[in-house]
Amino acid sequence: MSSTVRATVVQASSIFYDTPATLDKAERLLKEAAALGSQLVVFPEAFIGGYPRGYNFADQSPRGKESFRKYHASAINVPGPEVDRLATMAAKYKVYLVTGVVERDGYTLYCTVLFFDPEGNYLGKHRKLMPTYWERLFWGFGDCSTTPVYDTPYGKLGSVICWENRMPLFRTAMYGKGIEIYCAPTADSGDKWVSVMTHIAIEGGCYVLSPIQFCRRKDYPPPPEYLYSPSEEYVAPDSDSIVWAGGSVIISPHGDVLAGPNYEGEGLFTADLDVRGEIPKAKFQFDVVGHYSRADVLNLTVNNHPLVPVTFTASPSEIKEDEKIDECKDI
Repeated sequence: MSSTVRATVVQASSIFYDTPATLDKAERLLKEAAALGSQLVVFPEAFIGGYPRGYNFADQSPRGKESFRKYHASAINVPGPEVDRLATMAAKYKVYLVTGVVERDGYTLYCTVLFFDPEGNYLGKHRKLMPTYWERLFWGFGDCSTTPVYDTPYGKLGSVICWENRMPLFRTAMYGKGIEIYCAPTADSGDKWVSVMTHIAIEGGCYVLSPIQFCRRKDYPPPPEYLYSPSEEYVAPDSDSIVWAGGSVIISPHGDVLAGPNYEGEGLFTADLDVRGEIPKAKFQFDVVGHYSRADVLNLTVNNHPLVPVTFTASPSEIKEDEKIDECKDI
């Protein structure tokens, strides 16, 4: 295993309602990160597809429904052509790529993180378990069948999205999987978020990488296509007003801030992670699912089976012709 990995968190805005342009922007940023020598690049939550900050999805008028239609159209299928392009980017720049996307599964959307290796292989995904507050109006709920931790030459890589990081049991599940490079893309920001990330780094004895979008009002469509608030009285459209302040950060297993936080604009924030050198030192003092656990008193059981609303007991190819006829008669 390599002793260190150079990691970059990306702080940038999506191009809302324009997924092809956002993919072009992602490639430009990936190229810049690769030029810095980065081997792992992590993009923010919902970077592909966009985070609809400020929009009122409780609006059930024709305008509100049309807005959701546009948002649904901007999401991506997994797998799909956008996933293929991201895989090609990872191979082109020879990086592990972790990025937030809005995943479309039929007519339900999910806040999802995708993983790619430097050979251009799509490794898998994590769907956000619990959309926060108003996010439940437009995103579905994930389950623990998509909570992967991947072995890489640099350490065990996984992701926990936004306020999932406030869920102690989910954090414990990820620690139980041995996560060492903990990616935490989020829509949160500010000093309190940095405190949460610092706590997790110390609690888990892991490196924490938290990329956050930085957005101005002009990064979203103007009204009436996109109303940032019900009346736009708080934020002037087409302005340089900051509506998402960033604050991306990388933190060591000892709680030291290695890069960021930055609240001034878009950028790339990079640090060298010494997983083999520093994590054993942190775990020596505190190993939350190892020598500092008490399984005889406290333990966690995780349901990691897919949770699906409809299950068929046999595939159509397994049903005999006469059974199909009987089915039709019953109907």
